[in-house]
Amino acid sequence: MNMMSNEDQPQSGSLTGRWWENWFSDSSSEPQTKEQLVDLLRQAKNRALFNTDALAMMEGVLQVSDLRVRDIMIPRANMIVVNKDDDLQDILPIVVESAHSRFPVIGDDKAEVVGTLLAKDLLQYFCEGAEKFKLREIVRSAVFVPESKPLDVLLKEFRVSRNHMAIVVDEYGAAAGLVTIEDVLEQIVGEIEDEYDFDEGAFIMRRDERTFTVKAHTIIGEFNEYFNTDFADDSYDTIGGLVLNALGHVPERGETVEINGLHFKVIAASHRKIRLLQVKTG
Repeated sequence: MNMMSNEDQPQSGSLTGRWWENWFSDSSSEPQTKEQLVDLLRQAKNRALFNTDALAMMEGVLQVSDLRVRDIMIPRANMIVVNKDDDLQDILPIVVESAHSRFPVIGDDKAEVVGTLLAKDLLQYFCEGAEKFKLREIVRSAVFVPESKPLDVLLKEFRVSRNHMAIVVDEYGAAAGLVTIEDVLEQIVGEIEDEYDFDEGAFIMRRDERTFTVKAHTIIGEFNEYFNTDFADDSYDTIGGLVLNALGHVPERGETVEINGLHFKVIAASHRKIRLLQVKTG
């Protein structure tokens, strides 16, 4: 990933070093707090020593050290799970509809997580002569972390253990939610786009004559101009906010709603907000 455009790069490789040396030559200028350090980084960005994306990531790194798992976890009520007694025909629709790669396996209720199912482990049951499906034979051990664990510590543990998901437990040991390595990384680099990536600067992408992919943070005025609609923007700034209000809750992937003749489908969302929408006209 190239974090700097050519026009953002310093003219000389020593320019950055000279600026830092000059800034720190006065001991009174040394940052004493995190806020002062952020201010220093912003000054450096304004001098074109690095670009806006690089600044955002550095600020994200500093923020991660202040956050705990509870601040970003997916709550238990929103977890997509499979039951330890489910058959293959019960599990497949969950895997296909959610498009997730890992699933908590629960016992008698969602508060009891007994392991983790990897979607790829199901492939063996579609081979000729495959053995009879037994979920307990492919369930992997779950990783458990407390709600209070700092995010920077969790990220290090994810890297060392190569785990991508952990079950968050409360003080009584019951599952309170889950957290993934993607959740942590997005605190640093921002939303991680997927197969619906747009060209830089684009908010609306035409798929065919009637189908469009729209970023949820598209300003309603821009949406109205593109689709010749007249959605009011006095209560909501973005099209995602409008859809969120129409649904009445933070939706999961695949949920749909029709507003003034337009058909909206959620194609990407986190537990906090909508990310991408499919819009069909006519």
